[in-house]
Amino acid sequence: MKNTPIKLLDNLEIKATNETLNSYIKTQDNYIPTGVNMVNAPLMWNKGYTGDGVKVAILDSGCSQHPDLINNIIGGKNFTAEGSEADYNDLNGHGTHVAGIIAGNGKVMGVAPNAKLLILKVLDKTGNGNCQGLYDAINYAIEQKVDIINMSLGISINVNEIHAMLKKAVDNNICVVCACGNEGDGKAFTDEHSYPASYNEAISVGAIDNARVNAVFTNSNKEVDLVAHGVNVVSTHLNYGYRSMSGTSQATPHVTGALALLKEYYRKTFEKEPTEVELYAQLIKRTVELNLDRKLQGQGMLFL
Repeated sequence: MKNTPIKLLDNLEIKATNETLNSYIKTQDNYIPTGVNMVNAPLMWNKGYTGDGVKVAILDSGCSQHPDLINNIIGGKNFTAEGSEADYNDLNGHGTHVAGIIAGNGKVMGVAPNAKLLILKVLDKTGNGNCQGLYDAINYAIEQKVDIINMSLGISINVNEIHAMLKKAVDNNICVVCACGNEGDGKAFTDEHSYPASYNEAISVGAIDNARVNAVFTNSNKEVDLVAHGVNVVSTHLNYGYRSMSGTSQATPHVTGALALLKEYYRKTFEKEPTEVELYAQLIKRTVELNLDRKLQGQGMLFL
């Protein structure tokens, strides 16, 4: 297991438009991206649910000290060979982009703007890591008693030790949200698998565009649970900037942020902690069936 590679899922960055986008976003305050509106997060905010008191672990390439995120980050740890154990700074940009979708709170708003983020760096500046680091990071997240784990990354093969650690997280009532992968061909009758999303215990997220059509790159298989916006997603990036990127990596944090809102809702409404099963049920209850094959959409599009 130790040297089995993990990597970022291939992302499609809209480089030609990012300079213009970055300049525009920097003139905004509390800009709400398309995907945040598509999951109907503003309705939850208006009801008083912003992810307050919910701790989310992001296992990715780290996170930069972006002004839209700095008040949400509660700490972190580095599980790569890049820098010291305490250095979880993002040298790639992917982790910062994911973090902004979950909990951006400034120029650009995330789904759960008051959620707290534990940054666990398992991927280096090239987007690569190994399963030992991932295994240790999941275990650390469990020890830190996080509420949700976000993994917008992929392993090409089944690794039993990672599966066992994921089961341990779920047994500790932690929802584990994973990107289903970007190896798709747009056809539901061909299956593409990426791990850990393909483990039954994971919440596997596929990607759709703003027209509610499946993204051509999104994997299809029977383990997909639901879909969210994952095409031309605007979020935070390096150097205090912003980027538009596409991938199931971007769809996944929309679901993670929604779970943070739902966990706060559940705590306040029922005055108790939900189990992982109960929180998953609250999530799936808030999906809308699309005109897509089940292997592409699972239970449907997230809509709070």
